[in-house]
Amino acid sequence: MSRYAGQSKKIHDCTTKTGVLLTNLGTPDSPTPRALRRYLGEFLSDPRVVEIPRLIWFVILHGIILRVRPKKSAKLYETVWTEEGSPLLVIGKQQKAKVEKVLTAKYGDNVMVDVAMRYGNPSIGDALENFQKNGVNNIIVLPLYPQYAGPTIGATFDAVFNKIKKWRWIPSIHFQSGYHDKPLYIKALAASINNYIAEHGKPDKLVFSYHGMPKYFLEQGDPYYCFSHKTTRLVVEELGLSKDDYVMTFQSRFGKAEWLKPYTDVTLAKLAEDGNKHVAIISPAFSADCLETLEELVHENKDVFIDAGGEKYHYIPALNDDDAHIDVMLELIEPHIN
Repeated sequence: MSRYAGQSKKIHDCTTKTGVLLTNLGTPDSPTPRALRRYLGEFLSDPRVVEIPRLIWFVILHGIILRVRPKKSAKLYETVWTEEGSPLLVIGKQQKAKVEKVLTAKYGDNVMVDVAMRYGNPSIGDALENFQKNGVNNIIVLPLYPQYAGPTIGATFDAVFNKIKKWRWIPSIHFQSGYHDKPLYIKALAASINNYIAEHGKPDKLVFSYHGMPKYFLEQGDPYYCFSHKTTRLVVEELGLSKDDYVMTFQSRFGKAEWLKPYTDVTLAKLAEDGNKHVAIISPAFSADCLETLEELVHENKDVFIDAGGEKYHYIPALNDDDAHIDVMLELIEPHIN
């Protein structure tokens, strides 16, 4: 038996068929401890995510974390789960449908679009297999993380190429490594903030909250921190804000190690204590709303701000399937469709 997988059908012409793969981090199959144990086991076993020596981490992960965390996480997922399923996957399918509609109208059957998750289902491997079965010979991978980070885009790269390296015929591949400073993305973020201000008024402070990561990653050369700051700077310039109008923070820290600072929850409490009564918070790192936005930012951090003396707190949603966001994706995709 060959170690390399070949095409099931012979292709003798030069027709280019493109497969567009939109990817995101992942989601459990259901909001249950069992499903969370599977999902967290896959996620936290990735050395891109946790860089502790494997043997030590194996003992911690299987001896402690996967015995305790799945039950707690399942309760949180229950608060955001919808009849259609996980918000991240539901929105991902909506994004796919809109991108597919535009590309099909332009390129017909010569383009396929799919959505996949780095961890959990639908998997990147299954999506790539489907491309192969359908004769795709030009693949465009668009990880929907604006700011490059090893644990997100780097991990996606690993999954894609670990699958494709087993193929006999390697197709043309374009891998998008972030889009933190693309003008359309910056304008889309600015427009969503302006829409909020038009409806709710200008907040005392606008909070840009990015997903955190251990400080160690920055010290080892991961550009995520710098790219996040650049996104914030460009949006602030687009909006014409002063340095007193906004603050930038990092959320979702996990474990005892020092993470990127300032921390979102600590900052929100301090803002309220300093007399800021109205804050609006946006998280440019998320291309689709998920547990970290719908639970952590919408509820958990709101409680922190209100309990510390704040009065008005609003979360500005992720760009999700907004038409301006779809335009960002199309701009990244179309130059690579042959």
